[in-house]
Amino acid sequence: MLVISLIIAAVIAAADQLIKYAVVQNFALGDVKELIHGVLSLTHIRNTGAAWSMMAGKTWFLIGMPLVIIVFALGFIYKNRHGSKLGLISMAMVLGGGIGNLIDRIRLKEVVDYIRADFINFPIFNFADICVVIGAVLFCIYIICSEESEKKDKKAEQSAKADSNDGGDISDGE
Repeated sequence: MLVISLIIAAVIAAADQLIKYAVVQNFALGDVKELIHGVLSLTHIRNTGAAWSMMAGKTWFLIGMPLVIIVFALGFIYKNRHGSKLGLISMAMVLGGGIGNLIDRIRLKEVVDYIRADFINFPIFNFADICVVIGAVLFCIYIICSEESEKKDKKAEQSAKADSNDGGDISDGE
């Protein structure tokens, strides 16, 4: 599953970069193309910060933090390569999205964003952002499920241990 996880991450990063390339080639900065009236549009912008332009201009931090997350994701994927598919896929999504945006930050000192939800006041985002968020949500689900599974295993283990202590010497009473 290690190789599959790395392929998923690479495909996400490549798809992100290809979509951003298409946006840059076909939309002038600030252009808007409505896809679904009042719901969704494409808008070419550049973001020097994170979500809602927080930390704008803090390029080194915005490069350093994703690098830490990428190292964590790679370590998790390697360590758990024979583990849960949900955990591995979620980390592959975070890894691929993180790499996609990191490429922009290193190359352009900003991130190309283009997806705008018109029905809500929300920052314009991109494919990499979607992958990071979905991957993070799936990873949280993985953690919750893993903890529940561990609790059940411990409970079963304690129950089995208690049963072996209580009924270890069964006799007829004779």
